[in-house]
Amino acid sequence: MKKTIQIFLLVYSLIVTLVFAWCSFNIFKQENTTKDTFDEIEAEQIRIVEPDGTLRMILSNHDKFPGIIVKGKEEAFDRPQAGMLFFNDDGSENGGLIFSGYMDTDGKVKNSGGSLTFDRYGGNQELQLIGVNDSDYAFTGLIIRDSPPNEEGYRRIWLGKDNKETASLALKDKKGVDRILLQVDKNGNAEIVFLDENRKIQKVLSPLN
Repeated sequence: MKKTIQIFLLVYSLIVTLVFAWCSFNIFKQENTTKDTFDEIEAEQIRIVEPDGTLRMILSNHDKFPGIIVKGKEEAFDRPQAGMLFFNDDGSENGGLIFSGYMDTDGKVKNSGGSLTFDRYGGNQELQLIGVNDSDYAFTGLIIRDSPPNEEGYRRIWLGKDNKETASLALKDKKGVDRILLQVDKNGNAEIVFLDENRKIQKVLSPLN
């Protein structure tokens, strides 16, 4: 009788162990393969990562917007916007979409605008699409920059409209100095301006000359 009870307990323990293992396996499998569908998600920050945990994208409000992240390590940096940041395969920031804007107590619009940027690997912004229109600034344009690693970069191309409503294309040298300007002011006056390395006008071409 005693031997029968021992065999029963052994079989019972084996069954319980197998059932527990099967349940654990299926729960783990379900947690890693289940795809949920939501009609709406409300969050202050969402992070997209690779299977190994490498950060690839952050969508965040203003309050939780991160500083500068390089290879997964964050350095404090104040950015008064909300938006989205992009990260390369190393987990380093390589661009983003940011936006902001509010009206102060005096009824003035402040920090109103948005910016979409793409960075060079190991460098800074190379391509930027930006628009600002508030009480202090008003311009919209496309900017192309030099962005050498560990060196200061300069604007090389500007295509856009400034606060005087002048539409222009500015081609700059390696130091960021305007060398050729193609522009049309708000009254429709068009001209091409050639400048030297000291920003002195060398020649102006217009329909009148």
